[in-house]
Amino acid sequence: MAKKIARIMVAVVMVLGFAFVGTVIGLITGMNIGGNYFTDFVFMGSRGYEATGTIGSIIGVTLGALVGGLLARLLLKRK
Repeated sequence: MAKKIARIMVAVVMVLGFAFVGTVIGLITGMNIGGNYFTDFVFMGSRGYEATGTIGSIIGVTLGALVGGLLARLLLKRK
């Protein structure tokens, strides 16, 4: 029982960790793209780097959590 709880906790930490890293990478990438290329882009009342940074962080947290979940599933698979 304790091993099962430990596996679940490791999986949760991996998902949250990858989601955080994905958010940061997506935010920085989105801000860079918006500040240099899409300066007139508008999203949710924001314009330019703020708008694309928001979109980048949303995409980053989604993809980061997905990758973290898949990696946790592969690494913690029962043998």
